[in-house]
Amino acid sequence: MNKQPTILIVDDERNTREGLERALQNRYDVRLAEDVARATQILESEPVDVLLTDLRMPGDDGMKLLRRAQSLTEPPVCIMMTAYGSIENAVAAMQAGAQHYLTKPVNLDELELVIQRALDSRRMSAENINLRSQLDKKFGMENIVGESPAMQRVFEIVQQVAPSRVTVLITGETGTGKELIAHAIHNLSPRKNGPFVAVHAAALPTSLLESELFGHEKGAFTGAVERRLGRFELADGGTLFLDEIGELEPAMQVKILRVLEERTFERVGGQKTISTDVRLVAATNKDLKKLVNENKFRDDLYYRLSVVTVELPPLRQRREDIPLLVRSFLAEFSRENHKNVTELTQEAVNVLMAYDWPGNVRELRNAVEQMVVLARGERLTVRDVPATIRGGADLTKIAVVRPGTTMTVEEAERQLIVQALKETSGNRTAAAQKIGMSRRTLHRKLKKYGLEEL
Repeated sequence: MNKQPTILIVDDERNTREGLERALQNRYDVRLAEDVARATQILESEPVDVLLTDLRMPGDDGMKLLRRAQSLTEPPVCIMMTAYGSIENAVAAMQAGAQHYLTKPVNLDELELVIQRALDSRRMSAENINLRSQLDKKFGMENIVGESPAMQRVFEIVQQVAPSRVTVLITGETGTGKELIAHAIHNLSPRKNGPFVAVHAAALPTSLLESELFGHEKGAFTGAVERRLGRFELADGGTLFLDEIGELEPAMQVKILRVLEERTFERVGGQKTISTDVRLVAATNKDLKKLVNENKFRDDLYYRLSVVTVELPPLRQRREDIPLLVRSFLAEFSRENHKNVTELTQEAVNVLMAYDWPGNVRELRNAVEQMVVLARGERLTVRDVPATIRGGADLTKIAVVRPGTTMTVEEAERQLIVQALKETSGNRTAAAQKIGMSRRTLHRKLKKYGLEEL
């Protein structure tokens, strides 16, 4: 059953307070106060959705109460009542934080309409804030996990380049998260309220890719029964993410270069020149410079695309991020599958850290999802790790912790650090190298785990 909104009625006249209570108590959880002091106690002790207060009362007046209510972390909807209606009073009340101003005697129908509209507006505002937060979490920097020096550099570049409009080239092996970085660049840019449109170049033959990117006119080719807008047109005012750009045929490379230089194009089968305001973010898992040298990729397009290059490191080069990623994926998939899987044995952590992850973060994510789905209890052991990963793990690549007990990912990481420091006789530089993290990151971990005296 949904909880009724709480309304606090403040008036020094008992008849007014109780009359309003009788009128509203069927739809609201009503609280009463005879003065500002009592009203302040209620506001500070429990959440209140609506504050309905008189303007003039003995002692402190309603204006002071409005200002106090507005200082709360979650201020209520504030409505002022007074028998002394004037434009000056109404303006002062609005400036103090009132959403509405009513004169006495209060029309009950008008009061209920005002309250309902104010609550609806408040709810919509909260939903918009929540939606924005969810989008930021999904596509902003918060969703990109990493404390390694290589990832910290990526974060710095993304934050620096996002506010500009320059073209960005994202490079890295398959599964390193190139599209996630593209989303972050868009979401942190002035274009974040515009569209983000993604196209995977390798998924379509050249003939279809041209129509996909630039659109086509009715009758342009067999099967073109109506006009279709292309991705460059749909992304106007936003960002176009073109993945696997190294797969483009030479003819398509020329067309992309023209759009970048002139910001215009024509639909397939059309003669009208169309202007577009699009920021292009491209990605590839190939060495474009090598393709240029082999005359397989245009050098002018390469230099136009790589104004800023973001290089994503493979997971095997940032092993210290694996526990962070595992913890994030455990929480995500436990929630999605209605399970409470929160722990890994030390041996399981050792195996995950020692595997090279040729499929990078995507492969790790899939592995953790499989482990959670098939988990028999609340902890994951080596037996839960997929056989291909167990067979491919090389434990000589990490500082192996003592097996035999169950621990959280954070506890396992702490043990890795303790073990590395012990094996290097407390040499922090050597310990950091042994684990695969920077000395700066190790220093943060020592502080986090209370190991600064080691």
